[in-house]
Amino acid sequence: MELRKIRISAFLVLAFASIVKSQVADSSINILQCEINYSFHLPAGDLANRFGFSSMIGAGVNFKHKSNFMIGGECSYLFGPIVKGWESILEGIMTQSGNIINRYGEYGTIALSERGFYAGVKTGYLFNIFNPNPNSGIFFNLSSGILQHKIHIENKDNNTPPVLGDYKKGYDRLSNGLAFKEFIGYQYLDNKRMINFYFGLEFYQAFTKNRRDYNFDTMSRDDNLYKDYLFGIRAGWILPLYKRSPQKFYYY
Repeated sequence: MELRKIRISAFLVLAFASIVKSQVADSSINILQCEINYSFHLPAGDLANRFGFSSMIGAGVNFKHKSNFMIGGECSYLFGPIVKGWESILEGIMTQSGNIINRYGEYGTIALSERGFYAGVKTGYLFNIFNPNPNSGIFFNLSSGILQHKIHIENKDNNTPPVLGDYKKGYDRLSNGLAFKEFIGYQYLDNKRMINFYFGLEFYQAFTKNRRDYNFDTMSRDDNLYKDYLFGIRAGWILPLYKRSPQKFYYY
């Protein structure tokens, strides 16, 4: 009895695998694609005056229609190690030697970096070029959403009052605003559903404003509109979820 169950289970698995293979290889079908991704960027515009290179780690969902039109959403966490001009920002609370005093009268350990996120919706189209099947090829998408960034101020042991709690908000330059993104790349969906990925180039354009009421270092409010740009590369892993069986079957 157990042997019979094993044989039936094995048959079902093989049959499902055969159907999945036929789906990808033989026809363009509806596919729900979940993804995780990594991207590396260089800043331009006003953003380049504040930060250096940055990275994003993100996740998203994308629906590819059988007509090859695509629609979806995405969210990415932004981080980078370089903050430009940080000395002038913290100058008012630094000693002549360039340090900040903690509550014990010692030098506090302060580290500054870039933090932020992008969240948006996207639409695009896949072209069946250089493809192993009708669901792979060169594709592009256009996205719109919100880009946010700030100076992340980290104080080891949380013992330096001038950069703790609400005080750090006077220095972090929290900014966000409407953003647009263009992406062009290549998507590969394996005929056997084993290896699925994409990679390509992307370009962000954001129109941001400082959302803090007051900057402590300038002793004023910043109402300027900034033009922030990011150029970069992105690669992602795709988990495809197939919605239906193909119209065309092959029997062997």
